[in-house]
Amino acid sequence: MSSRLFVNLIFQVTGKVTWGTSGRPPLFTVPPVSLAHVQTAGKKDYIDLPVLNEDELDEQFVRGSGPGGQATNKTSNCVVLRHIPTGIVVKCHQTRSVETNRKRARQIMREKLEVTYKGEASDILKNKKESIQRKQDKRKRANENLEKKRLFKEALMTDFKPGDDRG
Repeated sequence: MSSRLFVNLIFQVTGKVTWGTSGRPPLFTVPPVSLAHVQTAGKKDYIDLPVLNEDELDEQFVRGSGPGGQATNKTSNCVVLRHIPTGIVVKCHQTRSVETNRKRARQIMREKLEVTYKGEASDILKNKKESIQRKQDKRKRANENLEKKRLFKEALMTDFKPGDDRG
């Protein structure tokens, strides 16, 4: 059974009101909704990435490497994407589908360009640092809990010695 993704699209109608000459209700002129906003509607961690200009990209399809045997070695489904102005190169061979690899390579390229252009102010870097900090805090709490358990067991063992008839 295939799973479907349902996305709620909410947008605000803004623009000028134009009255029709035939007594019809007013017509609203609605600005077009960009495709990037439609695709990311409903995602809570949406980051506004730069738009890729296809004229600035050099795309090649090469043979992939790694596990997969003949299917990997004989098909050119690995996408190599180069951004000409910056020289950033992205290689994507995550799936067997060329179209999926093309989309993923462009997404990775947009993320790399955002990091390159914004530097430390990049939302991607901020999210990554926050994630690393959360993992470190979680590991620290786990180690503290293990230490408490160890100390508790030691206290139990020193309080109750074999052959001791206190109870």
